[in-house]
Amino acid sequence: MALAASVIAYNLRQSSSWWHDINASLLWQDRIIHGLAILYVLVAFVALVQLVGTQVRVPEYGWTTQKVFQFLNFIVNAVRSAVFIFRRQVQKLHPEILQHVLLDMPSLAFFTTYALLVLFWAEIYYKARAVFTDGLRPSFFTINAAVYLVQISMWLILWWNPIPVVVLLSKLFFAGVSLFAALGFLVYGGRLFLMLQRFPVESKARRKKLHEVGYVTTICFTCFLVRCVMMGLCAFDKAADLDVLNHPVLNLIYYLLVEISPSSLVLFILRKLPPKIGITQYQPIRALKV
Repeated sequence: MALAASVIAYNLRQSSSWWHDINASLLWQDRIIHGLAILYVLVAFVALVQLVGTQVRVPEYGWTTQKVFQFLNFIVNAVRSAVFIFRRQVQKLHPEILQHVLLDMPSLAFFTTYALLVLFWAEIYYKARAVFTDGLRPSFFTINAAVYLVQISMWLILWWNPIPVVVLLSKLFFAGVSLFAALGFLVYGGRLFLMLQRFPVESKARRKKLHEVGYVTTICFTCFLVRCVMMGLCAFDKAADLDVLNHPVLNLIYYLLVEISPSSLVLFILRKLPPKIGITQYQPIRALKV
């Protein structure tokens, strides 16, 4: 027993040493930062290609929900990539509030991007049940405006007087926003999934749509829930601080789980381009009987 305990303790020390060595290495910091930047560039490129393809297919419809979703994905990933490429320069910016803005703004835009997907699903769900949806879009804009207003207020307070409690509240606010987004996907993605199950599924297209909603709901709910938990830990535990230069390994895992992988998977699942006008006619979804 004593020998086994000694071996376990030795392995834990070795593991801790390995983690610390990578975190303290300037070479590994740069490798991880540039690796994240490259991954974000690839996701941004995919979103841009999909946006161009959608615009070529249906230019007549203007800025549809699909186009806005693809455009916001491109912006979020492109900005995040630029921040990581110039991460060391960002770390030296003064006043310090500029660092918070550059690091937090892509997270806010990420929330808006996927909240748009929740809005789209909510509209489909309520229209299929013959319920008026006139209040959904104003609610979407109101919620987003409130989120941005609160966060901007915190930035201004930090600029005026950078007190630790406001930094703590800012992280907790992000955790709350992420939890709200996760619940939005669970409620409306789940409702739409259950509604689609009630339609005949002999059609291959309908089965595919059912799978799309199920996969995207699961992915987005999980990613926002992980973001919520991590932001909560980050607020109270310095060892979980999401600072790329001090904790590059943790950040690699974090951003892969909450932004890069979810965005890549969702863009892949929703990659189908709309048909050209005149080639395929859609049949409207009839209201379900309660």
